[in-house]
Amino acid sequence: MVKRNTTTDFILLGLFNHTTPHLFLFIVVLTIAVASLNGNVLMLLLILLNHRFHTPMYFLLSQLSLMDMMLVSTIVPKMAADYLTGKRSISPAGCGLQIFVSFTLGGGESFLLAAMSYDRYVAVCHPLRYPILMSWQLCLRMTVGSWLLGAADGLIQAAATLSFPFCRAHKIDHFFCEAPILVRLACADTSVFENVMYMCCVLMLLVPLSLILTSYSLILAAVLQMHSTEARKKTFSTCSSHLSVVGLFDGAAIFIYMRPKSYRSANQDKVVSAFYTIFTPVLNPLIYSLRNSEVKGALKRWLKKYANIKP
Repeated sequence: MVKRNTTTDFILLGLFNHTTPHLFLFIVVLTIAVASLNGNVLMLLLILLNHRFHTPMYFLLSQLSLMDMMLVSTIVPKMAADYLTGKRSISPAGCGLQIFVSFTLGGGESFLLAAMSYDRYVAVCHPLRYPILMSWQLCLRMTVGSWLLGAADGLIQAAATLSFPFCRAHKIDHFFCEAPILVRLACADTSVFENVMYMCCVLMLLVPLSLILTSYSLILAAVLQMHSTEARKKTFSTCSSHLSVVGLFDGAAIFIYMRPKSYRSANQDKVVSAFYTIFTPVLNPLIYSLRNSEVKGALKRWLKKYANIKP
């Protein structure tokens, strides 16, 4: 009879090997992760300290930065420590925490991006009614709802994943605990769970994505009716930033969680997971700051102010 053990620590095989090319890639990834944390902290400080940014749009953006910071902080330090020390083990509790946090932030960010698309729709299509249609009360409800829906999904996924008996070698060919990867180690029938996970992904990814596409279809129709070229350009610039973030995030998440099992491979999973957990968070502040004249202006004034302060 096969021995089933759910208490033994898991072994994360990691993203890199101890070779010179992989050491270089590790340094690059670690640099990007640090840049991501710095960029998102800077966005949070700009929004917090500048009263001009105390609006629903920038509040939602601050929550996006907060989610990205938490995601990088949950994944990268453990990955870096495992690579540098060679101790690649992770306890079931630690594994469950990573699953919970990744699903919470992934699902929360998906709904948050939908809320941001609604904000842009109201700002473009109903500017005079913006204070009513996008009130602070509604903004806070959408934000809290995004966090709660993500947390509920994360709790269910983590509890269900760790409820399976694991009778194979507890080696995870990944750099963090991700539910679809961990389920492959289970020695029980996981078909029901995989179907439920698929349905959760439909709700957490495709439903918000459909709302986003609907909002931007209405925005595009409104933009095409504008007579001012400058207004069109400004609107396209703002909305294209949001669509860039949506495309990067949802594309990677759908690839990981909604791809058929026959098309999955460990190397592809690791690369795509690294993209949405490490690279996308550093792109978000860059996209919003480089494509937003108000943010660029505030950043320049802030840097100039502190550069002129003498010790």
